[in-house]
Amino acid sequence: MPPILITVGEPAGIGPDCVLLAWATAPESLRDCCICAPIAWLEERACQLGLDVRLGAVEKPEASTDTLNCWNPLSQDAKTGPVCCGTTSAHTASAVVACIRAAALACIQKKAAAIVTGPIEKAVLRDSGFGFPGHTEFLAHLAGDVPFVMMLASENLRVALLTTHLALADVPAELSVSETLQCLRIVHDDLQTRFSIAVPRIGLCGLNPHAGEAGHFGHEEIDVLAPAVAQARDEGINVHGPLPADTLFSPPMRLEFDAVVCCYHDQGLIPIKALSFGEAVNITLGLPFIRTSVDHGTALDRAGGGKISYSSLIAAIQCARAMHAAHVNQIPERIAKESQCI
Repeated sequence: MPPILITVGEPAGIGPDCVLLAWATAPESLRDCCICAPIAWLEERACQLGLDVRLGAVEKPEASTDTLNCWNPLSQDAKTGPVCCGTTSAHTASAVVACIRAAALACIQKKAAAIVTGPIEKAVLRDSGFGFPGHTEFLAHLAGDVPFVMMLASENLRVALLTTHLALADVPAELSVSETLQCLRIVHDDLQTRFSIAVPRIGLCGLNPHAGEAGHFGHEEIDVLAPAVAQARDEGINVHGPLPADTLFSPPMRLEFDAVVCCYHDQGLIPIKALSFGEAVNITLGLPFIRTSVDHGTALDRAGGGKISYSSLIAAIQCARAMHAAHVNQIPERIAKESQCI
């Protein structure tokens, strides 16, 4: 299979640390991975961490069992350093964005099996002209401005979001029947094709306390969410709701669903991080390629110290690997179905 590409994100953060510590401790977990970054970022951090890691520079995405390969897609005159551990710098922002772009395009061109992204420092990128709220929106743009859904997943729970990085006061106005239905379709389809769940079970959270209490605490459930659920069920999507969020995440309830769709960011991220912090994986659904990510930030104050956990990176790689395998296994079935329609 083509390699899984890893972007380290903000080079002054713990992204490089996670990659190097994972390779030094459990190299088999990165056996099919290639780092999309200037090799100097890894060499400098390995020196700071006191790690004797064999790094190899490659001219195209390829993995190795003996060395941690680094593919630098940047031009020779690109500004890639110096990197001061724990301190962001505007001069590396364009290189960070270029690495993400190159990794995504390699996936689109089938030169890579998936992209696993390390944490970025969004404020630095925005100050340097990056016009997107984060990774997710940028990758969707590179894929042709496709509709997408942000999902976080662990062994305990999968949550998908109707809205992402948005002020809470703006959430009600952003909810619509069409966007909710589109989200349910994407979650349903990707659970089938990326997670090998034949008949996905989806729960939809209400926006308001008690899912609106029959309109006493708000009308979004009546006017938006319930109609979207009805249309989705007419299309054969096994979705239930809108349901009260305070009980939907209880142990008996959450086990009834393969994924829970939430109305806003913290409605989904609080329960999954409470249950699975450090083990959850950020996944972008709806893309024509596989993208997973760690569930933590850059932790600038801990970069270069060696006292961090790389468990979320390992989980993101394992998830990307499993999603690729599920997708490949779906291909013969899709070809058969398409041939019947010709």
